[in-house]
Amino acid sequence: MKTKLFGSLLLAAGMLMGAASASAQAKKPTLMVVPGDTWCSANGYMIETDNQGRKSAIPDYERALREDMDLANAITKVNELMAERGFPLKDLASIVKTINQNAVEDEMTTSRTSGATLAETPLDRLYNRAKADIIIELTWKVNTMGPKRSVTYTLKGVDAYTNKQVAAASGTGAQSFTAEVPVLIEEATLEKMDGFVGQLQDHFDDMLANGREIILTVRVFDNGSGLSFEDEYDGEELTDIIDRWMSQNTMNHRYNLSDATESALHFEQVRIPIYRENGMAMDARAFSNSLRKYLGKAPYNIPCKILTKGLGRADIVLGEK
Repeated sequence: MKTKLFGSLLLAAGMLMGAASASAQAKKPTLMVVPGDTWCSANGYMIETDNQGRKSAIPDYERALREDMDLANAITKVNELMAERGFPLKDLASIVKTINQNAVEDEMTTSRTSGATLAETPLDRLYNRAKADIIIELTWKVNTMGPKRSVTYTLKGVDAYTNKQVAAASGTGAQSFTAEVPVLIEEATLEKMDGFVGQLQDHFDDMLANGREIILTVRVFDNGSGLSFEDEYDGEELTDIIDRWMSQNTMNHRYNLSDATESALHFEQVRIPIYRENGMAMDARAFSNSLRKYLGKAPYNIPCKILTKGLGRADIVLGEK
């Protein structure tokens, strides 16, 4: 009887250790912490950009990091809190420095003959360089009452590929005599941090099971070639050929062909694998490049060009390189 009981206890202990080991080895999303747009605007760290005639204001992370020591320390503190929970991190300051060292400016990919373009914004380039799964936007305000201070904060987790919010936490910390913003942020966020990272992990687990989401548009160049998605190859229209390829290469066949004309196909909610076969992260460009190669081979032999905007959107333009 004692032998059986001892054996049962060993089995139970082994199962618990196995579960703990599996939990420890569970894949986690790569994160990057940035100051929220609200904080940047309130503190004067916004710049106006012109992207193909469309003006917009975006955060000036470089100047904010250079001029505001509280920001740099606050990001470092949140990074520490995430690292303690096992999340891999990309450091905003390091990424910005790398971009500047490589003199990355407003580069535009242009068709050799038609001049078609799809420009990336500075934020798109930043996210492309970081290759983080989720961006954590940190916003805070210091409240002062006599000698005591507290922090009202917001943490927002945003999918770097879709810009959709996937997690959130907010609140006001207890009043404290400390004058250090990072300490105030740590004290304020600790209560809700585990719930916040739980939301981040739930989103990433969904991506592991069902793929990450991107947008893909396939077009034809208006260059007089006469190429159309109604063209047939062995009795099958090009639209149906591409649609079949999408079904075969998306995760669980999940995608939506939201619009189809003779000159453009627009795919939304396209679920692609998180990782390529070599273990590198899969993004919209890598996924669309597989379709480009497929269409470039016989019997189609269609020259294609890929234009990207950020991690989660790509255009494949047929008929030119």
